[in-house]
Amino acid sequence: MADIEGTEKYNMTEQASASSDEHKGGPAAIPPPPPYKELPFWTRMGCTPDSFKRRPPADIANNLNQTLKPRHLHMIAIGGSIGAGLFVGSGSALSKAGPAALIIDFLIIGFMLFNVVYALGELAIMYPVSGGFYTYSSRFISPSWGFAMGWNYVFQWVIVLPLELTVAGITVSYWEGKIVTDVGVWITIFFLLIILVNVFGVLGFGEEEFWSSVLKLITIVMFLFLGLVLVCGGGPENGEFNHYIGGKYWHNPGAFNNGFKGVCAVFVTAAFAFSGTELVGLAAAESENPRKALPRAIKQVFWRITLFYVLSLIFVGLLVPYDSPQLLGNGSYIDVKASPFVIAVKNAGISGLPDFINIVILISVLSIGNASVYGGSRTLTALAEQGYAPKIFAYIDKAGRPLFSTILVIAFGLLAYINLSSSGVEIFDWLTALSGLAALFTWGSICVAHIRFRQAWAHQGHSIEEIPFHAALGVAGSWIGAGMVVIVLIAQFYIAVWPLGGGVNTAEGFFKVYLALPVVMVFFIAGYWWKREGILRIDQIDLDTGRRVWDTAEDIARAKEVKRNRSTAMKIFDIFC
Repeated sequence: MADIEGTEKYNMTEQASASSDEHKGGPAAIPPPPPYKELPFWTRMGCTPDSFKRRPPADIANNLNQTLKPRHLHMIAIGGSIGAGLFVGSGSALSKAGPAALIIDFLIIGFMLFNVVYALGELAIMYPVSGGFYTYSSRFISPSWGFAMGWNYVFQWVIVLPLELTVAGITVSYWEGKIVTDVGVWITIFFLLIILVNVFGVLGFGEEEFWSSVLKLITIVMFLFLGLVLVCGGGPENGEFNHYIGGKYWHNPGAFNNGFKGVCAVFVTAAFAFSGTELVGLAAAESENPRKALPRAIKQVFWRITLFYVLSLIFVGLLVPYDSPQLLGNGSYIDVKASPFVIAVKNAGISGLPDFINIVILISVLSIGNASVYGGSRTLTALAEQGYAPKIFAYIDKAGRPLFSTILVIAFGLLAYINLSSSGVEIFDWLTALSGLAALFTWGSICVAHIRFRQAWAHQGHSIEEIPFHAALGVAGSWIGAGMVVIVLIAQFYIAVWPLGGGVNTAEGFFKVYLALPVVMVFFIAGYWWKREGILRIDQIDLDTGRRVWDTAEDIARAKEVKRNRSTAMKIFDIFC
């Protein structure tokens, strides 16, 4: 990549290992400019017939474009997965568990994700390969488990896409009586918009994520300031917040609802709200310079968890009581009228602002729909490259698009029309059950892959200093993250057997909550039957294929010296900033 700063020295390990001098301090060779940068502009943008032709293979580990810029990665990390889970799903969680349980659950899932994303960052910088974390499961844990995780992740996103299209269509019903609100019409419009964005490949995804994330972050910051004013009694005279309310709703009706069972019930909502956080690791394979951009993007996740999720939900709990009848709008679908963000500003008597927040919710939902196409198509392509899916899905065109993978994932968006039939709700309930816990298995696998990588790294005689970016809490963080995933799965099993309504759940009710586990196990068994490979021994783990060597021996020694001389305060600052 000729346009990357000359100070960045890297090459593929296959090439580097042929000359040990590079590991001992010699400069790593700068690869030639990728062929796609020599193509005409509109071909690179995917807008000419020639752009659909197959791209000649240039890199055995990653034949996708590397055009995402640092600003894209930063926004994907800090705002990419903020969507209906936070803006709307938090209302259902608040009514089930109360404001204190809501905060506790989001903090627990947030701390889990903090460790997951740092572990992912360490791996993605060293191995910016097509398929990202699915590839890490296959390489560091087991090919059979990698098969299961890859297909589990594809299924997660192909189901999320029609769900988000349906939610987007229903969101428009907020303006019923003012505009045409036929759900089928709006599903078609939004479906065509997602197709249009994906014509432009990874840059279309990157730009859409950047600007939608900017809008989401501005909205949340605005809500934080507004929430402070309203809690202190600075709202309009015609609203509910024209006097100081403080923690009124934490005392009456209370901080918790349904006790311990309520806390367990909200874990899956919090996990859904954070789903997509791991996409920043997937996007690393298509970034210009992951060594430079990804560490800062990873560190943004801490601020997203604390500032944008936790603080905004604190104000939600202060402004909306958990027994509010307005929160009961959540039925089979996510209902924007039950969004606690909308309820708060509506009760404040601020005209126009509820409409603005609904527009932001609509854009957020479409953003997640677009992310589902990106995540599903890239993972499916990696599966095909590894021989775990039909080879046709390994096709990458001259514009850098995994063409047939993208077409297949987008085609699943047509399932959104199922909801227009009378039996559609029941069918869609089962489809969403497939993806309910899928993200948790992905996150747990990332942590285990990181643990196994570190074990193999030490076993094969490497030092920690050779790793260009370290997870904040090291291997301990990955053990904590994996352990928390297990705890959340146990809590969800408890709710699946003994639901909030009391008594013992039916078989149908159980599988609507916990269907993801048997599906993952079926994938694992299929992968084992196909490859006949169980868990890899440490000495079997391949640390070389696709690994980039970013730093020379002198760079490593210099970084070690700088780190040693830093103050404790600066070391802490470096973890979060």
